[in-house]
Amino acid sequence: MAFPYYVSPEQMMQDKAEYAKKGIAKGRSIIAMEYQDGILMVADNPSVSLNKISEIYDAIAFLGAGKYSEFENLRKAGIRHADLKGYMYSREDVTAKSLANAYSQALGTTFSQEVKPLEVEIAVVAVGESGPTGEIYRISFDGSITDERGVTVIGGRSEAVTLFLKDRYKGGLSLSDALMLCKEAIENSSGQKLTVQTMEVAVLDRNREGRKFRRLTADEVTELVQQR
Repeated sequence: MAFPYYVSPEQMMQDKAEYAKKGIAKGRSIIAMEYQDGILMVADNPSVSLNKISEIYDAIAFLGAGKYSEFENLRKAGIRHADLKGYMYSREDVTAKSLANAYSQALGTTFSQEVKPLEVEIAVVAVGESGPTGEIYRISFDGSITDERGVTVIGGRSEAVTLFLKDRYKGGLSLSDALMLCKEAIENSSGQKLTVQTMEVAVLDRNREGRKFRRLTADEVTELVQQR
């Protein structure tokens, strides 16, 4: 005879997934898109200090959507993981794939063992010293990991943004063209105009010496938008 408070494992996992998805959908979308010189990252983010896009290591960036406090803890853990591995072995041993796998394990463990899942969706992106392609890994709240090609969208109305980009994105875009495509995709899904003040924009530029991550200022974003 079943106890009154018994919940089947299948139902429990389903409830956790629905809870996490609702929390993530309340946020705003973030796009990572390859362009001719690296990877462009654009977030719908009106906050000046609470960043959704951050640097993890020399040529690796982190994108977080959902509950800020939770993906911020993941970002800090990723930095510690990368710094320790780079110190113990070599900087070349710190890869986007290893970081993505570590995040996948952490999120998967939390989802299966804790009562409350993390309301986050993250992406780890990287560029190499040379070559036309980068690495884009998307990690969901349950630890599932996807190796994306060209472009990925996390948080908010990610499905609508992805659908908009499906037939419009093509490889080899200039930075200004890629930025405008990201802007149009987010505006189309939200039904609201994006201004320079509500856009968080950064790039992983493979042509830079040393650290590849760079945030774009409001003036730089304005100039790129006006080029179109």
